[in-house]
Amino acid sequence: MIKEHIKRKFIITTLAIFIFLITMSFPEVEKDIQNITISYNNTDPSPIYLLDQSSFVSRTNMILQGKDTLSIAKEMIEVLTIGNAKSEYIPSFFEPILPKDTKILSIDIQDNVLKINFSKEFLKIKQGYEEKMIECLVFSLTELDQVKGILLFVDGSLLEKIPNTETPLPPVLTRDIGVNKVYNLTSIKNVNKTTAYYLAKEKDFTYYVPVTLLDNNEKDKVEIIIERLKSMPYGKTNLMSYLNASTELTNYELLESQVLLSFSPYLYEGLMSKEIVEEVKYSISLSLQDTLHVKDVVFLEK
Repeated sequence: MIKEHIKRKFIITTLAIFIFLITMSFPEVEKDIQNITISYNNTDPSPIYLLDQSSFVSRTNMILQGKDTLSIAKEMIEVLTIGNAKSEYIPSFFEPILPKDTKILSIDIQDNVLKINFSKEFLKIKQGYEEKMIECLVFSLTELDQVKGILLFVDGSLLEKIPNTETPLPPVLTRDIGVNKVYNLTSIKNVNKTTAYYLAKEKDFTYYVPVTLLDNNEKDKVEIIIERLKSMPYGKTNLMSYLNASTELTNYELLESQVLLSFSPYLYEGLMSKEIVEEVKYSISLSLQDTLHVKDVVFLEK
């Protein structure tokens, strides 16, 4: 009788421990499921280039749902297409540029070159916007880590000229084509090309506008960019730069994948908030990354 009682007690105790262990394991299982779900959702904004109200090719951010390079590239092209399903997510002061009903017939990537075959609607671009369309595509898609260049086809044929013009295009398009180009040339020899990113504002929304200058300036590109950002932007535009005109670049070092910068104390003089300080750093960084093809820009503090 005693043995039977002990046996029953042992079974009940063992069962209780077993149930307790199972119960304690539930939160960990739920946590793992939540983590897996989070890892499959892309909530980081992706840079994309659209037209602003001044018809500048402009850099803004959108949250895209693609999970790999090709799916994100397709989504970017959809956003860039007039009448796309994502239009409601684009701020009212930006607009897509690819002609309505343009379709991707095929898309592939090999050796960091993205090959896109568009339908013939691609050529129905509004007159005067042909070059801007190419710039929007190239600068948007080369924001993807795996994309260094782009091959454009229309209905199976390589696009050799800017649509509806006689302006030739290189076979592989890179950011070297420039964007929002301004020409200040006295000679076709020794042309220097630099891209500077300026700030623009619409209501409470801030975004960046890259402007590529082609001139015969013999200075180093780092020096040219800093001088450009210290001066007034071009014409009567909404572009601005907060970089102090008294700022001096005291030293810089160009390494394989980064550039190190040292400035005089005037760099932040007159900047009233951390936000503006970050905007100044970001403008300089974007400009140098595009022009020098470096990954990182490091500001050395004294």
